Amino acid sequence: MTKLGVLLAVALTAGTASADVVVRFDEGAPKDRFTITNTSACALGGVEITIDLAGSAAGLIFDVTGAGAGVEVFQPFELVRGGDVVTTAPEVGDGDTSVTLALDGLGPQQDVAFTIDVDDTTGGREITVNGSEILGASVEVKGTFGTVSGQFDRGAVARAGLSECVS
Repeated sequence: MTKLGVLLAVALTAGTASADVVVRFDEGAPKDRFTITNTSACALGGVEITIDLAGSAAGLIFDVTGAGAGVEVFQPFELVRGGDVVTTAPEVGDGDTSVTLALDGLGPQQDVAFTIDVDDTTGGREITVNGSEILGASVEVKGTFGTVSGQFDRGAVARAGLSECVS
């Protein structure tokens, strides 16, 4: 590539950088884990992030008490990383299908993680959840930039893409 071509490529990409919020689900015993990561080099201002299991292939629910919709083991919501940016810890009821975290910002490559129990309701092996069972669950990110969303794939990862850095 010529020097002019390199300079032109740099000039065209200098003003914007892509930014994604990635949510990963990790099945665990006795606690399942969700990790929310700002995978970009851009800081995000205040955002609300909602994980919605309602559209999941296996009818997933949060199992947070010993009595109610879940089976066997239960685990309440527990923030395990990034608590300094969470403005309000959500209240999650037994059998709920969504949880919303309000964050006062999420820096580049910063993450927030919480544990909770997730069960399926389709009569399979309710106490364990694999990637194909969370397929179709969604993530929504709201901020001053508007709303972006993504769906969990078979690898149990959802990506909500922002077109450029916003703060």
